[in-house]
Amino acid sequence: MFNRFFGSKSGSAAPATPPPTAAQTQAGDTATVRRIVATLEAMPPERARLIASAAYTLARAANADLDISDEETAAIEAELQDHKALDEPTAVLVTEMAKLQAKTVGGTEDYVVTREFKALADKAQRLVVMRACFAVTAANGTISAEETAVLSQIAGELDIEDPELNVIRADFHERFSAVQEIRRVTGPA
Repeated sequence: MFNRFFGSKSGSAAPATPPPTAAQTQAGDTATVRRIVATLEAMPPERARLIASAAYTLARAANADLDISDEETAAIEAELQDHKALDEPTAVLVTEMAKLQAKTVGGTEDYVVTREFKALADKAQRLVVMRACFAVTAANGTISAEETAVLSQIAGELDIEDPELNVIRADFHERFSAVQEIRRVTGPA
């Protein structure tokens, strides 16, 4: 397996990212997604692109407060393994790659990759990833104000309607830092 990613059996180094094919250079494609897709090459290309863009979107949510905690990392890995989408080693690798990209690239890439996920996913998949974004940000016990803002941006980019988003928010109500602060100040209800 290591030879596949770090060099051929003869010992020569393989390029970090294979040159993009015509299918990979479609509109909306990004270097971030191509890097992650390269690790998933055994999958059908559209499935790999869907998973890669979903992984980056989860890492984007986790990095909203400029820190991806160990709990958030574990949550991303678990979400990628859910429904047998990836096995554990692949989920760990994809998570690490997505985290690195989210921490180092960010900005416009956040928007582009999330929109690419939207283009590849159906409505049900977009809702699953939106819920997973909430679960990832809540993994350390609190969804911060910064994370809440990014979750709202992601929901907008994925065309998640307010009623659908409110159902997800309600499930994580007690994890919002503002709610926790009110509970702390006012005491138990």
